[in-house]
Amino acid sequence: MVNQVQRGDGTLSSRSDSSAASASGGDSSKESSRCSTPVLDADRTDRLRYKMRRRMESGDHWFSLEFFPPRTASGAVNLISRFDRMGSGGPLFIDITWHPSGDPGSDKETSSMMIASTAVNYCGLESVLHLTCCNQSKDNISRHLSKAKHLGLKNIMALRGDPVGSDWEEEEEGFNYAVDLVKHIRSEFDDYFDICVAGYPTGHPEAHSYKEDLIYLKEKVAAGADFVITQLFFRAETFLKFEEDCRPSGSPCVCVQGYQSLRQLVKLSKLEVPEEITRVIEPIKDNDAAIRNYGIHQALEMCRVLLDSGRVPGLHFYTLNREVATMEVLRQLGMWQEDPRRPMPWAVSAHPKRKVEDVRPIFWGSRPKSYIYRTQDWDEFPNGRWGNSSSPAFGELNDYYLFYLKSKSSKDALLQMWGRSCTTNGCDVVLQVMCLPWNDEPLAPETNMLKDELEKVNTRGVLTINSQPNINGKPSTDPIVGWGPPGGYVFQKAYLEFFTSSENVNALLKVLKKYEPRVNYHIVNVHGRNLTNAPDMQPNAVTWGIFPGREIVQPTVVDPVSFMFWKDEAFALWIEQWAKLYEDESPSRMIIKYIHDNYFLVNLVDNDFPLDSCLWQVIEDMFELLQTGLDTGDVLGALNTGDGGASGGR
Repeated sequence: MVNQVQRGDGTLSSRSDSSAASASGGDSSKESSRCSTPVLDADRTDRLRYKMRRRMESGDHWFSLEFFPPRTASGAVNLISRFDRMGSGGPLFIDITWHPSGDPGSDKETSSMMIASTAVNYCGLESVLHLTCCNQSKDNISRHLSKAKHLGLKNIMALRGDPVGSDWEEEEEGFNYAVDLVKHIRSEFDDYFDICVAGYPTGHPEAHSYKEDLIYLKEKVAAGADFVITQLFFRAETFLKFEEDCRPSGSPCVCVQGYQSLRQLVKLSKLEVPEEITRVIEPIKDNDAAIRNYGIHQALEMCRVLLDSGRVPGLHFYTLNREVATMEVLRQLGMWQEDPRRPMPWAVSAHPKRKVEDVRPIFWGSRPKSYIYRTQDWDEFPNGRWGNSSSPAFGELNDYYLFYLKSKSSKDALLQMWGRSCTTNGCDVVLQVMCLPWNDEPLAPETNMLKDELEKVNTRGVLTINSQPNINGKPSTDPIVGWGPPGGYVFQKAYLEFFTSSENVNALLKVLKKYEPRVNYHIVNVHGRNLTNAPDMQPNAVTWGIFPGREIVQPTVVDPVSFMFWKDEAFALWIEQWAKLYEDESPSRMIIKYIHDNYFLVNLVDNDFPLDSCLWQVIEDMFELLQTGLDTGDVLGALNTGDGGASGGR
């Protein structure tokens, strides 16, 4: 049920327009006073039920995905990686199951609460957290709900849950039915959560009859549920009859069809597999590929019937934490939409308190989860411009092994990418490096535009970690650099960030004098001594967009003060993420430590974005100066002592 609620007296009443506006943040006087730039994407702020309503009104089908918490920490890392991949196809939401035996409300990385929180905050996915009454007191449930709210979770699937043993045992001061849980949520948290409940197309296994179960569903909706996800079924006509029967029963709810490719959930749902399916799978039960192909075929046939009926707005897939079969079904249905356009140039969090955020420093471009982690305690987020540049209160990043920050690759794969060994060649130590440790993802399409130049400078000792090309008025729908709503134009200044030696930096500083004021630079070492020509230490907008009926939006900046916080993380990654792969005192570890201790982190901005980028020529001029054999002097003397025009180290 999306926009209307079934009240206890059997009448329908619509949620007020003011409620809808409040849900999207439109009526907050505080927010209105500080938000000069309109939010670009309504889906960033709208409640799930309003998103559903819009999709229904437009006739646009959606899909959603269900996952369960893994048992191990490494499984949690893999699941977050799967969220990122499957999230690219455009699910309306995902949901996370609740397993009472797995400490689901704890801070463990394998808990339901932490997995759902990570999906919202770090993967930017609208998420529904399952919550069951099983073995829980009312106070315990309230604590879970308060924690979910604090973590930014906005949607709950209210379930009775399966008993831990063979029979249901009542919990003292607890709830015995999902309807009681729905009432409690509405009583304690008013309208904060969108609530989902379960529907059973063949009736709940423990219900006395199918008709009785429809009455229970009506009660859950009347108590305050917003929409229904059905249990799995094997025949399309099963759901269509259920949907038809719901209407006269007084439940004007939107049922989201659930489908599973068999196996585990059959036992859990206590359903019988139809004979025509059993007959096919029995001869191929030991052939996983054949089973999967048959399941894909069956799913496609059923989904097409349901969608063609005009009575099914969305499909809900029980993924079993796998992706191949689900993605194949969605692709063949034409519902998997890997839209390369982004609401912002950076990964957007789905936490409700970040809904006004539309400006970030560029430095965390390849590590957005780290940026979100370091700013999670901010009370307000920049909107319209980067705020008080003199005091951005970034949190520390001491735990590089949090499961949502950890590399998705195994140690062996990392060694393959970052250098398995090193050899000595005369006096030189050569690392066999295929990739640098700031991002183990494939290059973004935008970065591929610079691939040739990046390869050239990296082989010459300019170790790049972040870059973007200059863009002058590309359509916002451009598949490579586009972002924001359609009908707009996007712009970028060329940007380059890298580590390099003190010898190179001495030459670079001499070269940069002839490129001022076109090129802004910031150079810093691990000790925090730095040089910059940023005017008054002010931020420099390096990405912006112009859209119909809106003010100019400038979501990415190079900020000198923030750079000093980023440099701590950037230098630490040499030690924390790379050097620890190797044995103490090994040649590989020693050379990484040398780079950490002696190299400089540099960023360059070419302000003349309508022209071809001059940054590659700046680097070439630096190498040419070195090749002349001329004494470049010790320009870094002031830098190393903290004297001169440097902004003091932190």
